[in-house]
Amino acid sequence: MSSATPIELDLPVSGMTCASCAGRVERALRKVPGVQEASVNLASEQARIQLARAPSDDALPALVAAVEQAGYAVPAHSLELAIDGMTCASCVGRVERALRKVPGVREVSVNLASERAHLDLLGTVDIADLVTVVDKAGYKARPIASEHPEVDPQIARLARERWWLIAAIVLSVPLVLPMIGDWLGQHWMLPAWVQFLLATPVQFIIGARFYVSAFKAVRARSGNMDLLVALGTSAGYGLSLYLWYAATPGQMPHLYFEASAVVITLILLGKYLESRAKRQTAAAIRALEALRPERATRIRDGVEEDVAIAELRLGDEVLVRPGERFPVDGEVLDGQSHADEALITGESVPVAKGVGDAVTGGAINGEGVLRVKTTALGGETVLARIIRLVEDAQAAKAPIQKLVDKVSNVFVPVVICIALATLVGWLIAGAGWEHALINAVAVLVIACPCALGLATPTAIMAGTGVAAKHGILIKDAEALEVAHAVDAVAFDKTGTLTSGQPRITNLAASDEAQALALAGALQRGSEHPLARAVLDACAERGLSPTAADATQALAGRGIQGRVDGRLLALGNRRLLDELQLLPGDLAESAQRWEAEGRTLSWLVEREPQARVVALFAFGDSLKDGARPAIDALRGRGIASHLITGDNRGSAKVVADALGLDDVHAEVLPGDKAEVVGALRKRGKVVAMVGDGINDAPALAAADVGIAMGGGTDVAMHAAGITLMRGDPRLVPAALDISRRTYAKIRQNLFWAFIYNLVGIPLAAFGLLNPMVAGAAMVASSVSVVSNALLLKRWKPQDHQ
Repeated sequence: MSSATPIELDLPVSGMTCASCAGRVERALRKVPGVQEASVNLASEQARIQLARAPSDDALPALVAAVEQAGYAVPAHSLELAIDGMTCASCVGRVERALRKVPGVREVSVNLASERAHLDLLGTVDIADLVTVVDKAGYKARPIASEHPEVDPQIARLARERWWLIAAIVLSVPLVLPMIGDWLGQHWMLPAWVQFLLATPVQFIIGARFYVSAFKAVRARSGNMDLLVALGTSAGYGLSLYLWYAATPGQMPHLYFEASAVVITLILLGKYLESRAKRQTAAAIRALEALRPERATRIRDGVEEDVAIAELRLGDEVLVRPGERFPVDGEVLDGQSHADEALITGESVPVAKGVGDAVTGGAINGEGVLRVKTTALGGETVLARIIRLVEDAQAAKAPIQKLVDKVSNVFVPVVICIALATLVGWLIAGAGWEHALINAVAVLVIACPCALGLATPTAIMAGTGVAAKHGILIKDAEALEVAHAVDAVAFDKTGTLTSGQPRITNLAASDEAQALALAGALQRGSEHPLARAVLDACAERGLSPTAADATQALAGRGIQGRVDGRLLALGNRRLLDELQLLPGDLAESAQRWEAEGRTLSWLVEREPQARVVALFAFGDSLKDGARPAIDALRGRGIASHLITGDNRGSAKVVADALGLDDVHAEVLPGDKAEVVGALRKRGKVVAMVGDGINDAPALAAADVGIAMGGGTDVAMHAAGITLMRGDPRLVPAALDISRRTYAKIRQNLFWAFIYNLVGIPLAAFGLLNPMVAGAAMVASSVSVVSNALLLKRWKPQDHQ
């Protein structure tokens, strides 16, 4: 695109309702520097902007900011591209810069490990334009369909690389054998013409990929690893040709064909091992993808038919036999069974499923036949959303990666300058051209930025993948990086530390079994949470209460009905006051249980005589994993805070039972964020744990938001981390995998930087020959990926 040619850009604008809105947006856009003209179409909700020149990196954000300041929004959408041909961190930077120049591209993140580009787009962007700019930058791009993501694009290429590697080894081994013979006191030097015939195919046929990539990099006025390899090996090959030509007839010159051939072979070996290792970092995505069944048994008009998943519609009924995977998200209409959801939620114990229970597509049905009504399909299923979350996290860049990007942008030009300085320096020092050139070649070969480019993304892919395997979905790399430093965790109470399902904690009556049976008779058929608690208690004691007659709801007070001819009522203190009944001997228990934050229900007899029969106290039970979670956090020096809207008595009971460090009770949902903010002002790095609905402001206000989900709320936007199971023990586990992943990132970056800081000077001072330098370069890349793959062995502490 010529800088003198005006550029037209279409920008979507939402929120406009009338012509004055369109005018306001036009005026706001015209004030942005570089905008020649702006016209807004209210019907299509599009703003056509004419720019004086190609948009710079800050032009698009300025246009978006202008629209937002005018009171409207610019909706965005995302796109995934597979990028072929990248070899190092410099390639990543070049692809990102090329894509950012396309009008409508708001942000780009390229991942070297997954070989993908994630783009945030505004308005209509032609994919062909994106592919074209990537091609001009020297690489190949293709779109990835979100419905069928390509999680393993390297299989065919790996096969090709394997054959090229075998060919390079076969041709290079004869060149190396004489050198090994010298170490053993044998002289097996091959004739120069044999060395030439062996080395030339390696250099120009097998190694052609390096020349092609280097040419494209130079054409794009940039540099990459392949440019360094092409320059270094060509110099060694060219020096060998010169020495062979200049040699005295009958004399055997010392040639360097083997150095160039072996360097190319070693690099191909490294790239092959690296590609295999990178595929392992994406194992979590492949495992999740494998859970998607391709076909289902649909029931229509009582007839079973085998259909493809794509043919199913919402509301369809499917039959799931024992051992089959659930093809869809749905609700059980008939049958009893268990579902193995281990690969989805990390829950190792099969979950009981009956009529009315939700099932998740991809889980394995147990022993029973189930008839399931479809409630979600395609990209809206829990499994699809999990895959999207993991993919987004693996595509994202951690903040620490910014340092690597800055270094990579100037790395290759600096290395070439160092190699030239090495050549000139050795010549000035009196060494011959042969010695000076070999040292310069060693500098070019050893200074490969592959390890720098792989250090962060491989660790993130491995960490987020193994976390997902255990039911921990890390939404973005920033949350992963920040979570390792958390020193305070704030918990919501209901549904987080407690089950959210009340149960009878205390019962006072002269005959507890009879009182419970009477209460159960009144509550049969009710869906109220307290009614379910009464009926559950009856079931635990083996009681089967009969249904009461003439039941009647007492608004704001409770319920009444006749049981065995007695008119009974079950309700709160207002019921007691209305009937002018006194608690009597139960007054002390009532006062004590109220102070503990319990909810009280009085069972009273109205006829034949008015009297208090029993007192029930209801409370929310602690989750089994709550105490181990708090203990695990305390063991790591992390303080635990409780932020709840419940009364102080109820909050104190939970805090005392778990040993929490601090309690904030009777806090409104909107005020929870202020409590989190106050903790941060005290210098704490805060993680907020909640159910992700009424806790959303606090989750967003924390340094790290951790949403406690049950599978249906997996895509909550306010939280950086989502727990697939409502198990509090996953909270310390999430912080632990964050700490370990960040440690791997730091280790990888340390060794990648140290490798170059030590290796380049050694090569420049003549202490490394090109073959050793090539081996060291390969070892650095493979070691970085292998170190990241160690994360795959991680398990939550309670599983170890």
